[in-house]
Amino acid sequence: MSRLNVIKEDPWYKDGLKFTCTQCGKCCTGENGEVWLTDKDVDLFAKGLKISRQDFLDQYTSKVFDKTLLNKKTNGDCIFLKNKKCTAHHSRPAQCRSFPYWPSSLKSKETWEGLKNKCEGIEHKDAEVIPLEEITKNLSQVSDRNLSF
Repeated sequence: MSRLNVIKEDPWYKDGLKFTCTQCGKCCTGENGEVWLTDKDVDLFAKGLKISRQDFLDQYTSKVFDKTLLNKKTNGDCIFLKNKKCTAHHSRPAQCRSFPYWPSSLKSKETWEGLKNKCEGIEHKDAEVIPLEEITKNLSQVSDRNLSF
């Protein structure tokens, strides 16, 4: 019986992507998307806010299908967004940390280019090239959580 060699094609972003978070807050405003939290995310938020884990859960989250969802303002903005800045940037969850390296953003070069209209950090003049290894690490965080954005 012969073995079939599967050739895995390099992703279109194999040479890396230019990105830097400018903390503009655009990815956190008026979105229909949800921010799902892991236990580690909850612990990080609680520690950053200097409150108990239970207080964080009670004040800032909801349970949906046995998963923890970060609450939003009535206009859809993230509850931690103030004056277009994230007030919890250092405690932000993996879902936010991994943006813009989500499967939906990296489907194609055209998709990535289209995201520039929403995110000024993509191809920003001061951005460094993020290597494939780091992009892959961020993608795996999303995959490990069984989430697709």
